[in-house]
Amino acid sequence: MWQLLSLNGIGLQLFCWRLIPCAGGPAGALRSLANCNWRYPFVRQVMPHCAAASQQPVFSHSSSAVIAQAPPASAWNGKGTQEDFMYKDECILVDEKDCIIGHASKYDTHRFTAQQPKGRLHRAFSVFLFNSQNQLLLQQRASTKITFPKVWTNTCCSHPLHGYNPGEVDDPSAVASGAVMGAKRAAVRKLGHELGIPAEQLPIDGFKFLTRLHYCASDDGTYGPQAEWGEHEIDYILFVKADVHLTPNPEEVDAVKYVTFPELTSMMQSSSGLLWSPWFRILATHFLDGWWQNVDKTIRTDEHVDLHTIHKIC
Repeated sequence: MWQLLSLNGIGLQLFCWRLIPCAGGPAGALRSLANCNWRYPFVRQVMPHCAAASQQPVFSHSSSAVIAQAPPASAWNGKGTQEDFMYKDECILVDEKDCIIGHASKYDTHRFTAQQPKGRLHRAFSVFLFNSQNQLLLQQRASTKITFPKVWTNTCCSHPLHGYNPGEVDDPSAVASGAVMGAKRAAVRKLGHELGIPAEQLPIDGFKFLTRLHYCASDDGTYGPQAEWGEHEIDYILFVKADVHLTPNPEEVDAVKYVTFPELTSMMQSSSGLLWSPWFRILATHFLDGWWQNVDKTIRTDEHVDLHTIHKIC
């Protein structure tokens, strides 16, 4: 089985390093890492220490001068094309400790160029939504998506944004407490936009923030080895359990599917020919089995919560 970052045989670049496959071919299960010889260490943990929210400067994405934050805009309306969102959505820029350093357009943050070969590090979230049978809802990203089109992934993956009301920017105290209301509001917003799930079916206090993942991957599978698009994110992992009504947005999603863990393992075999997002493959390989074994316990207790560690794949 190809472990970690391999999409249909195409290796994805990760912090300018490439990973090698495990021996044994596609027969290995997702969790079978024991016999895998990696060229580089693949998980490093970063203990973040950010200044208090009142001490964190906010920089303009077009100027090095410190500026005051603009008043929050009206609520995000979800109208526009993929290209529109690339320019109007402002991602939250952070350093490797997840301290906020500014904001920039989604276009700017996701460009991999000679000037910024890893794009710009920004916040993201990944939602894992389970139904009452403990099946995980997967989506296949639309073929019209600019980054990682047609790949299968977890329920919803997107970005908390700067400049909207209600706010989606979490300060250090929100992260330290596990509240992260900004990331959770963003999750409800995008679950509605991408999958048509009514907000009333997703009580915000039903989301469980587990931990953070720092990864970087260029979209080699779509654009080749010199890809100018990719992801470089600190990803907030959110679990939620609910039976919901789905009306997928064809601009965002090509297909959806509820799966059990064994079904997911089978789908992720290289012989399936399916493409997978790099962030989901990392999470499925390293974390998902333990989290999924008892979904109710994962959501209702803090057994799997790690608020202070950023798991860096490098």
